[in-house]
Amino acid sequence: MTQKTRQDDVTAGLTQLGSGDGTKPSRTLETFPNRHPHRRYIVSLVTDEFTTNCPMTGQPDFATIRIRYIPDQRVVESKSLKLYLWSFRNEGHFHEHVTNIILDDLVAAFEPHFCEVIGEFKVRGGIAITVEARYEREENA
Repeated sequence: MTQKTRQDDVTAGLTQLGSGDGTKPSRTLETFPNRHPHRRYIVSLVTDEFTTNCPMTGQPDFATIRIRYIPDQRVVESKSLKLYLWSFRNEGHFHEHVTNIILDDLVAAFEPHFCEVIGEFKVRGGIAITVEARYEREENA
């Protein structure tokens, strides 16, 4: 099997990566096969460009989103994650709720062993809010 064939197998089904149409928000989280499912390793993703709106005032809320996970059979594709996070920009959510939505959607998309989403929301009204949401799959004993 050639390197090109192996690469095609991994990227099969990815529609957003390398696409010229990748500049629109999307709630689709794409994944690709984990080539090392036998190993427990941590993937960390960070963006300081997350924005959503206050559901009461409509004012923008800015946050740093930190995601850490231990993959099982699938890994999240980072461009689809960027477009997914971008999709919250024009929606109204409380900080606690949006952080848990992100966690639930990630877990549903790629079924990790462990996933943690931390939303560090910037000061507004004199208060900064940090929300930490975690998922840990119960392993069969």
